[in-house]
Amino acid sequence: MRIDVLTLFPEMFEGPLRASLLGKAVEEGLIEVALTNIRDFATDRHKSVDDAPYGGGAGMVMRCEPLFAAVESLRGRNSLERVILLSPRGRRLEQGTVRELARAPDAVLICARYEGVDERVSQALVTDEISIGDYVLSGGELPAMVLIEAISRMLPGVVGDWESVETDSFYRGVLGAPQYTRPPVFRGLEAPAVLREGNHAAIRRWRRKEALRVTRARRPELLQYCTEEDQPLLAEIERETSAAERENEP
Repeated sequence: MRIDVLTLFPEMFEGPLRASLLGKAVEEGLIEVALTNIRDFATDRHKSVDDAPYGGGAGMVMRCEPLFAAVESLRGRNSLERVILLSPRGRRLEQGTVRELARAPDAVLICARYEGVDERVSQALVTDEISIGDYVLSGGELPAMVLIEAISRMLPGVVGDWESVETDSFYRGVLGAPQYTRPPVFRGLEAPAVLREGNHAAIRRWRRKEALRVTRARRPELLQYCTEEDQPLLAEIERETSAAERENEP
């Protein structure tokens, strides 16, 4: 997959694109990330890419011309079918969106700065706007890195053990199950015996049940993604929770 990133700060991507699994994926050609400096497409002698907003107000707004020119320069290298603006106004990033993008051959990510971009960029240039959460950052570079990292994990060969991807939070709609490793007992806290006994069917059942339990407690809205097979486990959790609450009653 090829991802073209349009940014005013390409140097911000140097570390993340060289480190860990993402760096290995780039090195092995499993994903290609090409950086384009938006300022290279400014037309005035000061290389300005922003201007004061019409109607007044604080801050500056990214201009149309450099952004359109930067995206159009990618023709022949990128299909331009997925031109994504990283923006707090966009739809919230979810695992389903990540899987969808990972199936595509390419994408363009635009990293906004200042108070935002001229609305005509949204109207006539981008095909989608994505937000990584309900908060504001100084620019779209970090959200772009988050999206690239998430997409890379869905590409074949990036994560050596695919089972570790399938057990990630959100991969199957709910949060991930608790994880344990050695020692079996630490400061009086014991790792569940079922995980140490080698019964793989029991382990799978425990992990799914505990994934449902933590989702019910922390992100109950995600339970809408449960399957019919999850219903008996949810019923068990409900009974256990009710029993614990009764025991704790004064």
